[in-house]
Amino acid sequence: MAQLSNRLNRLAPSATLAMSQKSNEMKAQGIDVINMSVGEPDFMTPEHIKEAGKKAITDNYSKYSPVPGYPALRNAIVAKLKKENNLNYTSSEIICGTGGKQGVCNTIMALIDEGDEVIVPAPYWVSYPQMVKLAAGTPIIIDAPIEQDFKITPEQLEAAITPNTRMLILCSPSNPTGSVYSKEELKKIANVVLKHEDLFVLADEIYEHINYVGKHESIAQFPGMKERTIICNGVSKAYAMTGWRLGWVAGPEWIIKGINKLQGQYTSGTCDVSQMAAVAAYEGPQDCVEEMRKAFERRKNLIVELAKDIPGFEVNMPQGAFYLFPKISSFFGKSDGKTTINNSTDFALYLLENAHVASVGGDAFGSPECFRMSYATSDENIKEALRRIKEAVSKLK
Repeated sequence: MAQLSNRLNRLAPSATLAMSQKSNEMKAQGIDVINMSVGEPDFMTPEHIKEAGKKAITDNYSKYSPVPGYPALRNAIVAKLKKENNLNYTSSEIICGTGGKQGVCNTIMALIDEGDEVIVPAPYWVSYPQMVKLAAGTPIIIDAPIEQDFKITPEQLEAAITPNTRMLILCSPSNPTGSVYSKEELKKIANVVLKHEDLFVLADEIYEHINYVGKHESIAQFPGMKERTIICNGVSKAYAMTGWRLGWVAGPEWIIKGINKLQGQYTSGTCDVSQMAAVAAYEGPQDCVEEMRKAFERRKNLIVELAKDIPGFEVNMPQGAFYLFPKISSFFGKSDGKTTINNSTDFALYLLENAHVASVGGDAFGSPECFRMSYATSDENIKEALRRIKEAVSKLK
């Protein structure tokens, strides 16, 4: 019988995209659903970036682009890394791709073989373990509960490392929790990594600019770590450019060459127009980034205040990104007379059906006692969504 490959059968579908699709289907039926499931800024791409995209079309940027990206963009990223992060890279240590997700997947595919172990702190972005499985690697999950502010400790990391450990995936600011590793915390993690030869860190820094605690800190800054770190970043979150599909990777040249070889065989270079728009994003005025960051911070304070007022919710204070990840295990086993909540996926579906609020169960993020809400939406939507949620969960006894 014809069937899909074992490689594909190892993968689970994306829970975040599935919930967003279900929300959109309900909206199409005329149901007033507030979608808090998707990790996408609700702002429009800033005007000067859009104008650069339009100019690129007029200037006939419509041909195949170099696989690693145009020199103008790679040099703009080099300048950004120096100015904002005090990290010294060359353009040969940068490769651009079709969104931040491709950069993460390319890095894993370039470094991980069958039998290699990849340490993935939980809560994690839903795609990390799936990408490791795609590369025939083994994800090793370290639990970091809300009591630890969803961050692993150096002791946990050390205990998880084996002779087969090849990579640690670290996302700060974090999706799905909004937690941010401090400079001191990153230094302690780096000290553990440096004790183990051939252990690399994939640093997902896509939420770098959506930070409420001051300057972003990269684990690549510590002595010896630039050679061990692959930074994955892009323009989607900071510049509200999700649909432009432009991400990039910075790392040791030999790794970047490997990613270039891989990318050259299955996507080639990313969109010319998006690259020119990204140059404008990095080289143009940054006021728009700060304006959006301030709006997200205001929304963060609002949603935390409202969520803390819901009996049964345990809430921490996010320090970055635009997600809240409340612990809601107190509702497990409860029922409204029709639906019984057995896990966080049940809880998210209950909210969708009864409060018409789309969220994502924590099972998909490796933390089944929590669920994720994105506050990348208006203040009015946040207020109404939390009002509906509070009313719906009050019926669970």
